[in-house]
Amino acid sequence: MARISGVDLPRGKHIIIGLTYIFGIGRSTSRKILSRLGIDETTRTDDLSETEVNEIRKAIDNEFKVEGELRTEVSMNIKRLMDLGCYRGLRHRRSLPVHGQRTSTNARTRKGPRRTAVKKKGGAKKK
Repeated sequence: MARISGVDLPRGKHIIIGLTYIFGIGRSTSRKILSRLGIDETTRTDDLSETEVNEIRKAIDNEFKVEGELRTEVSMNIKRLMDLGCYRGLRHRRSLPVHGQRTSTNARTRKGPRRTAVKKKGGAKKK
């Protein structure tokens, strides 16, 4: 089993798909890496030789921020926005959509489950 950037690539998948299991590498980045190294995209992850795995590992380490380093950078960017107090930072702080989506309806993923308001019973006051 190939292990790159601390991630075990899935067995039996095409290498172009297997590389997308690494945080920070998508289809297009995967395609660029493989074409530069001259590895066929339809090669299965099981069929890679050790030298090919090492070449892929070196290419990723030298050119891309992936996994922990990328996650740290993203979280620091969000923290910076929150510390600045800009609009996007306030939206992050309140766990609301950041990119201008509507919140009157939808946005349940970001807002969480519905919390219904509880009304108190309003009866006539006794003297």
